[in-house]
Amino acid sequence: MTRSAWPLVARAQQPALPAVGFLNSGSAGPLSANLRGFLQGLSEAGYVEGRNVAIEQRWADGDYDRLPQLAADLVGRKVSALAATGGLPFALAAKAATRTIPIVFVMGSDPVKAGVVASLNRPGGNVTGVSFLTNTLGAKRVEFLSQLVPKAATIGILANPTNPDAEMEINDASAALTTLGRKPFVVKASTENNVDAAFATLAAQRVGGLVVVGDPFFAGKARPQIIALAARHRIPAMYAFRDDPIAGGLSSYGTSLIDAYRQVGVYVASILKGAKPADIPVIQSTKFEFVLNLKTAQALGLTVPQTLLLRADNVIQ
Repeated sequence: MTRSAWPLVARAQQPALPAVGFLNSGSAGPLSANLRGFLQGLSEAGYVEGRNVAIEQRWADGDYDRLPQLAADLVGRKVSALAATGGLPFALAAKAATRTIPIVFVMGSDPVKAGVVASLNRPGGNVTGVSFLTNTLGAKRVEFLSQLVPKAATIGILANPTNPDAEMEINDASAALTTLGRKPFVVKASTENNVDAAFATLAAQRVGGLVVVGDPFFAGKARPQIIALAARHRIPAMYAFRDDPIAGGLSSYGTSLIDAYRQVGVYVASILKGAKPADIPVIQSTKFEFVLNLKTAQALGLTVPQTLLLRADNVIQ
């Protein structure tokens, strides 16, 4: 054998990298920051993509009907662990696809109530993860929005009917609005055409504000459309994620998604090192942030109370 052939033989004998499946209900481009958070968590524990771990990405682009197929595809590739991100539907799809491959979820609902884990401290089975409660914060979003539009009699609620998490926040926000003497008006959308129709209905109802329910479709490819329509119809909107006011929306209140995804990466790394999901407690995120875009507020002709400015974690000017 010639000396020049040795490197080829060495490469051929190198073991394959352990593979991690990354499953998300949104779109790769709009949610790239979340993926970076996940990769950061892995790197903090010593795993770097392409060096000592391979990442198999699967994105549903907001189409929940694709979940079983995408989860089954990753399971068929015999990944060492599966990061099921993007909410309850993906955690359930991953759990239905495998009872043996470790799963780390990130979701905005109660994983115990949803039947994903047995308990927060002792999840049991092959599943653990991060619960960031984004879909139980409707009342707080209503509180902030009401201060921005104190004279609004009717407040819209935009939800994705295909997302099983949505009904919880609809109920939460509706109850909070009723308590404040405001009338809730619910519209639903799961496609770009539905979003257009929903805003036409909101405009016809002359809503004074809008709560956008946390959803991967709304936070992904529909985000620019929703923000543009809210501006066109001059509807002050409260979103679930900080990237919305950064992109030009009015305001948001919710958990730090990037930090939640980072923790998923940390958990996956622990599993690659031998930890068992059944023994890893589910983390409940307690880091919440209120973000306000003053430029958008001014464009909408809103007067922002000083008390609200002082409560904002991030003010975009």
